[in-house]
Amino acid sequence: MALLQIKDLTFTYPEAEKPVLDAINLNIKQGEFVVLFGESGSGKTTLLKLLKRELTPHGEKNGTITYDGIQVSELTDRVSASEIGYVMQNPETQIVTDKVWHELSFGLENLGIKTPVIRRRVGEIANFFGIHTLFRKNTTDLSGGQKQLLNLAAIMVMRPKVLILDEPTSQLDPIAATNFINTLKMLNEELGLTIILVEHRLEEVLPLADRVILLEKGKLLLESEPRLIGDKLIRLDKEHKMFLALPTSIQVYHALGFSGKSPLTIREGRKFLADHYEATSSDLIEDTHINKEVAIELKEVWYRYERDLPDVLANVNLKVYKGEILSILGGNGSGKTTLLNVMSGVAKAYRGKTFVNNKQIKKYKTRELYRHNLAVLPQDPQTIFIKSTLREDYAEIMKVLGFNESDIERETLKIANELSITHLLDSHPYDLSGGEQQKAALGKILLLNPKILLLDEPTKGIDAFSKKVLAEILKKLQREGLTLILVTHDIEFSALISDRVGLFFDSEMISLDTPIKFFSENNFYTTAASRMSRHLFDYTVTKNQIIKACEYQDE
Repeated sequence: MALLQIKDLTFTYPEAEKPVLDAINLNIKQGEFVVLFGESGSGKTTLLKLLKRELTPHGEKNGTITYDGIQVSELTDRVSASEIGYVMQNPETQIVTDKVWHELSFGLENLGIKTPVIRRRVGEIANFFGIHTLFRKNTTDLSGGQKQLLNLAAIMVMRPKVLILDEPTSQLDPIAATNFINTLKMLNEELGLTIILVEHRLEEVLPLADRVILLEKGKLLLESEPRLIGDKLIRLDKEHKMFLALPTSIQVYHALGFSGKSPLTIREGRKFLADHYEATSSDLIEDTHINKEVAIELKEVWYRYERDLPDVLANVNLKVYKGEILSILGGNGSGKTTLLNVMSGVAKAYRGKTFVNNKQIKKYKTRELYRHNLAVLPQDPQTIFIKSTLREDYAEIMKVLGFNESDIERETLKIANELSITHLLDSHPYDLSGGEQQKAALGKILLLNPKILLLDEPTKGIDAFSKKVLAEILKKLQREGLTLILVTHDIEFSALISDRVGLFFDSEMISLDTPIKFFSENNFYTTAASRMSRHLFDYTVTKNQIIKACEYQDE
């Protein structure tokens, strides 16, 4: 019998015209590792929340969900809390106590476990997850990766049988994300834990899965073993949007005309290329022309949050040129967002100077700086919404800018069409999925018609096709003369879109270079395409560059 059984599940949110989940049937066995993916808004998060009684959203539900033969809604508090674990997308939202050791013991204390047992379990789990050195630290002092690992440890100390994760790596840097995913692999293989994971970044999680499931518009569209998902998706629709979400090895394999079971890991992709193509050397040829007119300049900038705290920015010197797209990478807590805040005038450096269009930022009036000049898309998109519908939110900002009613309607529809969010205009912003909120927030920022756009994690929570659309929009804005600065953990997106890429480390910007040089010379902060092909080809850092190099040999 399946550990989790979902039968004819349909769910509709209040006042919604269509169900967000439509006739879902799915069985999950003990010890399985199941990965769900799909476009933003396809119903993935809703499905996960329905599996956890305490998180069940308000709405009309039909069909049944059973855990170990019992309806999820009828589980005892103890079973529901301890046997079904849930890790959310944002590490901050799940931590409830002040100290790491408090967080680890909190769930066990609520279950009434005796103190000696709690101490033993907490000690064991802290060592297992390698967070024993953080044991006495404040939870607020942890990095994003450490917080997410703590969330996972705090659940695992209760010894669940099922672990549900909703995009747990979306706010982690690439190295922290890899470490987190490797921990999931260990839990599944060594402890037999059943794992249900929703993830947009499939490069590393798909090789761990027993099954991969595609949701589309609330329906279970496709179910497959990982090696055949590319083949099945192409047979279903050669131009399917979510093919772009699959690992680089699968995309390259099918793009080069192969079919059937595909290579799944970087190692297998490397072997596939070596078996079918010859190593070739090539000179680095790229258009490095950048307008030397400076849009933003930081000169010997220093910043700290409090007088007694260490410097977050230390002697930072940086020039951002007009019309370029600059990506800034770096670990969680390295200071990337702080750098963005200083550039935008939100944070004020205690030493050094910041210039916007050759004028010192402190000499701008607020109205002058932010109206048709500089705009910021923050990491948390919810912070910019102030109305009960997206349409009202867009109208509010355009009224401030002096638009009349007809112009407001025209501009709202224009930006909504560009971002494919027209159907969301009458929704409450907080009711949208993470990816939908991200696109909606970008739409509101673009209505400001800025010349310089600063984006903090713009691809967080959005699916692969939406990333492609976003890349096209940002490139279009660049052609129209905008300067774009991105802080991101998304290495693949950065390689695709940037004119220059830099690594922020040890309070300063290092290794600022073109994407091809930057990613070709890195071993860890690099793309899957580069790791997969560098033994054969020079300077192939995107999947399209690999495909082009292989097709050249086939001619």
